[in-house]
Amino acid sequence: MAARIDKTVVPGVFSLDGQDFDVDNNVWLVGDDDEVLVIDAPHRAAPILEAVGGRTVTAIVLTHGHNDHITAAVALREATGAPIWFHPADRMLWDVVHPDAAPDRDLAEGTRFTVAGTTLTALHTPGHSPGSTCLHAPDLATVFTGDTLFCGGPGATGRSFSDHPTILDSIRSRLLTLHGDTVVRTGHGDDTTIADEMRNVR
Repeated sequence: MAARIDKTVVPGVFSLDGQDFDVDNNVWLVGDDDEVLVIDAPHRAAPILEAVGGRTVTAIVLTHGHNDHITAAVALREATGAPIWFHPADRMLWDVVHPDAAPDRDLAEGTRFTVAGTTLTALHTPGHSPGSTCLHAPDLATVFTGDTLFCGGPGATGRSFSDHPTILDSIRSRLLTLHGDTVVRTGHGDDTTIADEMRNVR
């Protein structure tokens, strides 16, 4: 049986310039009935664990370090025993949320994960944050983009350590080069495709 993709939406808040905003975060689970890889760990571990449903978690992969994507990472690790993979260029963001804990392994360009017979490859796509990283799963015709690319265009660059020219370069050079039928599964909101986003990135 091939790997499947499940999504759970976890509501919570993110903080920006001392203010809190309500936000819904997508958590992506790639695997089968036995094992699963979790992409992002926002807000609370309980709904993520419910979506995991007792399967073995092979890895917790964080697309970037903004608080609404990593708050539950340590609790999820404690509950599952799975290692946290995180790009070190975002460590200053991690340390604000988890000053007394550390990720387990460094996420980097080309890092490969295999789960349920499917391989996902990390694409370093800085811009939304210095360490922002997408995961490309060609067998599933999918790329998981975190907050780098959304339905309608690039991710926001008004957050800590964001840079608009950098995110545009990342999208053009790393994502828009993927096959047009590739489904873009984002950190918030609806899916889109690479072909659809070509017209939204200027």
